[in-house]
Amino acid sequence: MITTIHIKNIGIIEDITIDFNQGLNVLTGETGAGKTLMIDSLAILAGGRFSKEMIRKGEEYSYVEACFFLPNHENAIEGNVIISREISTNGRNMCKINGRMVTVNELKAFMKSVIDIHGQQDNQVILDRSSHLGYLDSFIGAEIKPLKEEYRKQYNQYCEINRLLAENYGDETEKERKLDLLKYQLKEIQVAGLKVGEEEELEEKHRKMMYAEKVMQNLAEANEALSNQTIDSVNIAIRALEKIEEIDGNYAEKLVNLKNIYYEVQELTRDISSMQEEDEWDAREQEAVEERLDTLFSLKRKYGNSIEAVMEYAEKLEKQIEEIENMDEINQKRRKELVEIEKTLQQLADNMHEIREKYAKKLSHLVNQELSDLEMKQAQFTVEIKKESKYQKNGMDEVEFYICTNVGEEAKPLIKIASGGEMSRIMLAIKSVLAEIDRVPVLIFDEIDTGISGIAANAVGQKMKKIAKYHQVLCITHLANIAAKGDYNYYISKKVKENHTITQIEQLNEERTLQEIARIASGDVSKISIEHAQALRKAV
Repeated sequence: MITTIHIKNIGIIEDITIDFNQGLNVLTGETGAGKTLMIDSLAILAGGRFSKEMIRKGEEYSYVEACFFLPNHENAIEGNVIISREISTNGRNMCKINGRMVTVNELKAFMKSVIDIHGQQDNQVILDRSSHLGYLDSFIGAEIKPLKEEYRKQYNQYCEINRLLAENYGDETEKERKLDLLKYQLKEIQVAGLKVGEEEELEEKHRKMMYAEKVMQNLAEANEALSNQTIDSVNIAIRALEKIEEIDGNYAEKLVNLKNIYYEVQELTRDISSMQEEDEWDAREQEAVEERLDTLFSLKRKYGNSIEAVMEYAEKLEKQIEEIENMDEINQKRRKELVEIEKTLQQLADNMHEIREKYAKKLSHLVNQELSDLEMKQAQFTVEIKKESKYQKNGMDEVEFYICTNVGEEAKPLIKIASGGEMSRIMLAIKSVLAEIDRVPVLIFDEIDTGISGIAANAVGQKMKKIAKYHQVLCITHLANIAAKGDYNYYISKKVKENHTITQIEQLNEERTLQEIARIASGDVSKISIEHAQALRKAV
């Protein structure tokens, strides 16, 4: 649902912010006050077309921002989602979803499942022929769901096998060329005799070799100092203390310490000598290490970014080589498998077609009942199903909604209906039937009361009230019967500010709502018109 919308510099709208609520939100007000601009702003936010003429006179940009609360939404983005779009006179068009810049097409694709605007045909999801099969299947529900799931599972296998058969590595000459290349690559990797962890060991060894001369020089210097100077000095000190150790206990203690030092120095000297022997620098060995590292680097550059990746690539090469060498046998097996899958797909598609045919009649009947309630008694809505010859993602059926609005006329695809008022009522009828299964959370109705009054107006209000149990509904109306059904009512007006006309919008309390219903119904606010407004509210 829309929780808040902020509109700036669109037409006579200077800068307004309004909070909306769950349920039926009814917008009424003065003619030319900016009611349609509210809908236009939401259409812009949904990725609709925008004309520079819509930017408020004297301003350089227009801006629309809305916060949506989308729990458990089908898109990856859920919870509070902030959508914004800014358009400048210089042509700059900036769209954002939760602060991340997106293209207009990305915005449109996201908002297609969030908001459905009736009266602005380019934003109506239900006018999209590709969505009609989904609506019908949602209406059918549990009866078709397991068939559809099994069909899609089989269809994915069908597509994958066809993809593999289509690849086929070309003709015989192309196969041989490909086979030679794969064998060459595999041999190059196999000859290298790769081992996991080898590269790290070689790099460590190479690093030491780079400093070998410096290491040897300093180890020799340390060994010489310990052997020729330190040990002799400590030995002389030991002999001196041995001569006086009986005179004082302190001398004897120091003698013990010196002897320990002597042994430790001897041990250190032996260790350093061993290190000298281990770290002897060999130019030929360094060259071999560098050549090996070059080999590993070359293989990684060609076949993967690590030794492990190169080894995995070698495994894939082996499988590809085996596949090409046994291609005829493998393809024969695939074709047999494909025949079996096609039999299953055909049976599932036939079953789904039969179910869809049955429920298409039910859906058509229910929508026509709704249209009759909406004073479109001559209209005939039909769900047309055409079975195609090829397998598709959801079966073999193409589904499209048709409508005939006048007796004697030919039924036409829904998208070809021209009248905004008729279209809105048709949409309302369909939405009334599909209210519980339609996943688009926000529905907006504009011009829905065109050409209706009395009983039809009351029916329109009742049906929007019904839909509002499952969706947030925003409706602009000029009829008291519809305004009286609102859970929340808003009044749009205009005023002159510093020689400029600006739009204002406010949410009405119950007293103001009754006054507004009275104004719409009779043109004035009197005791009688208020009583009539109260009666309309109670009729809800």
